[in-house]
Amino acid sequence: MGESFFADVLHLLVPLPVILPLFAAGVKFALGNRWPRLQHWLSVGTLAAVLVVGLLLMFGAHELGPQAVQLGGWEAPIGITLVADRLAALMVTVSAAITLAVLIYSIGQGMAPKAEVAPLSVYQPTYLILVAGVSNAFLAGDLFNLYVGFEILLTASYVLLTLGGTQARMRAGAIYVVVSLVSSVLFLMAIALIFAATGTVNMAQLGERMPEINNELWLVLEVVLVIAFAIKAAVFPLAAWLPDSYPTAPVPVTAVFAGLLTKVGVYSIIRVETLMFPGTQINTLLMWVALATMIMGILGAVAQNDIKRLLSFTLVSHIGYMIFGVGLGSELGMAGAVFYIAHHITVQTTLFLITGLIERRGGSTSLDQLGGLVRIAPILALLFFVPAMNLGGIPPLSGFLGKIGLMQAGIDAGTPLAYTLVGASVLTSLLTLYVIARVWNSAFWRTPSEGMVAEPGTVLEDTEADSSSTAALGPSDEAVGPSSRIGDTDVSAPVVTSVVLPKSMVGATMALVAFSLALTVFAGPLIGYASDAAVELMGQTSYIDAVLGGTR
Repeated sequence: MGESFFADVLHLLVPLPVILPLFAAGVKFALGNRWPRLQHWLSVGTLAAVLVVGLLLMFGAHELGPQAVQLGGWEAPIGITLVADRLAALMVTVSAAITLAVLIYSIGQGMAPKAEVAPLSVYQPTYLILVAGVSNAFLAGDLFNLYVGFEILLTASYVLLTLGGTQARMRAGAIYVVVSLVSSVLFLMAIALIFAATGTVNMAQLGERMPEINNELWLVLEVVLVIAFAIKAAVFPLAAWLPDSYPTAPVPVTAVFAGLLTKVGVYSIIRVETLMFPGTQINTLLMWVALATMIMGILGAVAQNDIKRLLSFTLVSHIGYMIFGVGLGSELGMAGAVFYIAHHITVQTTLFLITGLIERRGGSTSLDQLGGLVRIAPILALLFFVPAMNLGGIPPLSGFLGKIGLMQAGIDAGTPLAYTLVGASVLTSLLTLYVIARVWNSAFWRTPSEGMVAEPGTVLEDTEADSSSTAALGPSDEAVGPSSRIGDTDVSAPVVTSVVLPKSMVGATMALVAFSLALTVFAGPLIGYASDAAVELMGQTSYIDAVLGGTR
């Protein structure tokens, strides 16, 4: 009785990560710029509720198996299907935690003095629509609904990317839209071809029907789908657009895009490769792509002198680790990829938020113009140090555990290409440490006399400014703070700036740092969960039975 009741409750919860943000966005559009404090609480409360729902779905999927819901009164495979298995529930939970923290960060940034802001009626509703699109993509049980989720992402992300209407943002937004449209067209073509070949777009039913088609058509459909998702995931050589697009956006937007949106593409690759194309014919190709993505991404990071662009290239590089796990085609490799996705979403988002704090404190993100932050802002230095070491894979942090798991999977595979990727993983990790050390040495360790020196007499207040008509969002390229470059100033000691970092910005960043450490503290249960998710993904049966069990 109790288990049956819990299962019924879970079925009611599955659509909520999509419905709640859309409903809140509609309310906020109706309210416009009125009652800003109430609207802030509405946004925060909505994302907190999505986080709770995600945790319940994780528990339910782990204990009871995948939970499938048919919307609109139509049974699968005709109707709209939402499915929360272990992987989808984990992604919903991590994305909810990340988007909640970034929202609180953006509220503090917009409330700070001298912050460029967007109307409340634009930013927060669009942000909530973005969250709904992400959740829809993770929970989608058919290809067309997955396509709809991607289109919701495209629409919302273009608005967020171009907030402020500056020339740089409009140019980056245009590039982003063109690339996304190309990916969407390829995805739509693949859906049409798959429907023509199989008569369905329901992924569970495709898992049964795809083995019946001939190998040549199978390969064409698989390659077209993977290319469409690889563009969205920023996989080399389809990642050239990312470093020029993300750094121009406001810091909270860049953090969400870099940490989360690329993983929607990786998630989609995992979903179709395990469910629709088991025993894939392109594993070797995926491994070569992973190798190129790791090496080219980290070499690009080595060449950068701006923290935001440097992190954008490390983002590309570490996507290669996830594709490595998928390309191995084993349960161990898939478990490593699932764990590493959760780790990287958290750490990459955290580092971009800290970059926003660095920009506010030091007036720039250029390594040539920064210095002395370890003395001027020791808390900021600590906040950067922990996720930076995590990204570099220093033991015993979650980045180290994720990389060790992937390398172990490569060694177990025992092929020359797998060993090559293990070596590339080690090299990429070492070069990641090198670029992180460059940032630390230039921005934090170097004395202010060699970098940024504060102009005395300028004070910024804390976050108690009036925000009655603002959206709580500042730009990534805003140089808020009194600091300026004084190259020929004779300074005998570090000059402490008087900038006060907004408490909600620092608090949200600290929460994400704590969350990233929690991935290490609870790595054992999380690795077990990822392993169970990998078994479930590679087995297919539980997913297909949850969707089609009563209709076959």
